[in-house]
Amino acid sequence: MQPTTRPLWQRFSLFLIPLMASNILQALSGTFNSIFIGQMIGVNALASLATFFPILFFLISFIIGLSAGSTILIGQAWGARNLERVKQVAGTSITTAFVLGCIVALIGGIWIEQIMALLGAPEDIRQAAIGYGRIMFIGMPGFFVFLIVTSFLRGVGDTITPLLSLILSLVVGVILTPALIQGWWGLPQLGVNAAAIAFIAGFVVVLIFLFFYMRARKLPLAPDATLLRKLKPDFALLGLILKLGVPAGLQMVVASVSGIVVVGVVNRFGSNATAAYGALNQVLNYVQFPAMSIGIAASIFGAQAIGARQMDQLSPITKTGLTLNLIITGTLVVLAYLFSQNLVALFITDPEVIDLTEHLLFVVLWSIVPFGWGVVFSGMMRASGMVYWPMAISLACILLVELPGALWLSQTALGITGIWVAYATSFTVMMLCQGALYLFVWRRREIVALV
Repeated sequence: MQPTTRPLWQRFSLFLIPLMASNILQALSGTFNSIFIGQMIGVNALASLATFFPILFFLISFIIGLSAGSTILIGQAWGARNLERVKQVAGTSITTAFVLGCIVALIGGIWIEQIMALLGAPEDIRQAAIGYGRIMFIGMPGFFVFLIVTSFLRGVGDTITPLLSLILSLVVGVILTPALIQGWWGLPQLGVNAAAIAFIAGFVVVLIFLFFYMRARKLPLAPDATLLRKLKPDFALLGLILKLGVPAGLQMVVASVSGIVVVGVVNRFGSNATAAYGALNQVLNYVQFPAMSIGIAASIFGAQAIGARQMDQLSPITKTGLTLNLIITGTLVVLAYLFSQNLVALFITDPEVIDLTEHLLFVVLWSIVPFGWGVVFSGMMRASGMVYWPMAISLACILLVELPGALWLSQTALGITGIWVAYATSFTVMMLCQGALYLFVWRRREIVALV
């Protein structure tokens, strides 16, 4: 970790603020795309995009797993000031991400029609979805590299450069998507494919920007001869990266599948319930971003401390993460309670649905604070390489508490409210279990650096 006279909470906060802003920008990017397509083309075009979303989320889950393992090792190597090892991890991961992206592009490009048929894309939007999906698949090699590079930068303590990258990507998308939809400035009119082309253009521009910006600023992971040599994969190192990263990716995949099941349960209560579910998730997502960002920050600070052999810093880092989650996430929760009706009204106009959404929000909103504490505990344990037990707890909470709870309670007198009672219960149980694992198992182990 870098020598500094700043208190830990200040360093943590300075790292955290750009990280939270980056997460919000990522969400806004998808929101803007949906608005442009829905407003400028129509509902069918928006449905074409939505058809590809489950595939995109699955692919992102997979690559996030790879980047999670890489970031732990990069954080530890950076803490140990072993720049050679930092670039070795980065090089192996970049090559692996690119090769995986090429495989995905090849499979998706060839079998996109069969994939869309398997997903049950309606006939009236299938051809549009196929065209959009094929372009998206072709862009996966570059997109995978973009995701993994921005993760690396956070591993060496840099959240400003990823934030600048996301701002640039968002600007490109906001300008190019409507321009390609309408054919402005002599550009072709591409319809729904405009979103896919703008998506690819966004990360291509960012990768070019990063190449020159990182070299000009002489950043630790700037492309140079050493990094070029390290692009040859180290398969022993890749095995360790996957061992650390696959649990994170698996957890995201299971969470996404469980979300699909919950949507099916919600749909049984009618269109008002589905609309309430969509609006509720929009509000919850923005409250959850700080909690998730704090967990990522705690994990990176923990990895750097372990790499620097400063094991005495691990407990203060955990306490700082827990305290900031209480202050930041807790404040957002209170504000969301106070202005719940105004927030819900941003997404819904029907008074009956607003009342339902507000009621459900009151049931579940408080549980984002214990959710954040659980993420801090698991993030700290993952920083040391303990990944399987935190994953097992998270999966157990989804598969043994959240899903069966939602299915059972929704059939009781609670009705649709029972679904969100199950969510709140799952978040609380996860926090208690992760906290117990941290206090009674992890803190009593000898923590050893992996690099």
